[in-house]
Amino acid sequence: MPVPILKQGQILIATVQNALSDSDTELFRERLMQRVTEYRAQGIVVDVTAIDVLDSFAARSLQTVARMTSLRGAHTVIVGLQPEVAFAMVQLGILFEDMDTALDLEEGLALLNRRLAARKSIGRDGVG
Repeated sequence: MPVPILKQGQILIATVQNALSDSDTELFRERLMQRVTEYRAQGIVVDVTAIDVLDSFAARSLQTVARMTSLRGAHTVIVGLQPEVAFAMVQLGILFEDMDTALDLEEGLALLNRRLAARKSIGRDGVG
């Protein structure tokens, strides 16, 4: 089942509604990158609230998405990691140290909006 990707201003919101197969994960990554380019998105929220199992391939794919979108000028925040999923990831040594996470969609959007505001502020000052 495809992952819905919604646009809210300069932010894309992708809601993963169930566990993805490896091929679904790759399709999601491709579609998200297309949307980042198409909409010139500056922020992405990937909501995994509905996921109760996140395998190592899916976790590494999320890391890859964050790195790829960063190279395109967009910042990615993963939201909604269930406690059991977070525990399993730590046990497996899969950490999201190089990307931001937030408790829920509201906090993820707030984080991205602060980053976008700071980016605009730096741009106006002529620095960065």
